[in-house]
Amino acid sequence: MEKHKIKSAVRKGYGKIAQRETSCCGPALECCGSNAVQDISKNIGYSEEEMRSVPKGANLGLGCGNPIALASLQEGETVLDLGSGAGFDCFLAAKKVGANGQVIGVDMTAEMIDKARQIASQDGYTNVEFRLGEIENLPVPDNSVDVIISNCVINLSTDKLKVYREAFRVLKPGGRLMVSDIVIIRELPEFIKNSFEAYVGCISGAMLKDEYLGLIDEAGFSEVGVVESASFPVEYMVNDPTVQALLNDLNISQEQLHQVAGVVESIKVTAYKLS
Repeated sequence: MEKHKIKSAVRKGYGKIAQRETSCCGPALECCGSNAVQDISKNIGYSEEEMRSVPKGANLGLGCGNPIALASLQEGETVLDLGSGAGFDCFLAAKKVGANGQVIGVDMTAEMIDKARQIASQDGYTNVEFRLGEIENLPVPDNSVDVIISNCVINLSTDKLKVYREAFRVLKPGGRLMVSDIVIIRELPEFIKNSFEAYVGCISGAMLKDEYLGLIDEAGFSEVGVVESASFPVEYMVNDPTVQALLNDLNISQEQLHQVAGVVESIKVTAYKLS
């Protein structure tokens, strides 16, 4: 698949999700409402208190983990969220860093940025801003942030090494990285690897686990480690239109789709910029 076509498909897919207001994820393979989004978020590590604390519309049920839970955010820190979507993790981070801190969300989808900015304005968040940009070319100065978080987004990039090099560039010396993402433990079937829809659904862009961790190390980070890992159900990775495309338009059976189960893991990775 050509990289520019993948990026276009990802931008288009997540633009539609922003306009729809839910990810339409779920094991029932049907369009879901707020209750299903809450269930998905709970299953991937968010507490009821966290979900209640964010503005309406910020949680689209798109993640594969909770990077905030292990980021140990402190009052006054500057936090950068790679692929911030409608701002769910940014709004959680904003409460932890306080009025003296700052949270920056970067997303390449204009519809997501517009949605996040509108929510921030309506709910009076003064320590959060959202910037339109690509995570391979961050609109952020060198050595300017304390913590980088990301939730199930880097797997969507066609140049993951560049993403991590950019992350290293913008972190202050002593800064840290806390990422939730999708990896694979063996190669995917060809019918998944060659699907644009599966790429948008966070499946076919996933790398082998050891190779993924190696990229973080190659980008310059130290003490790269997996804090948590778990087999990730395919139903939580794809939104409803994605699943329907895989099942119908591509003539893929549910049995074939579930060949992915057990291959895909959700991992939480920490790393540090020591100098």
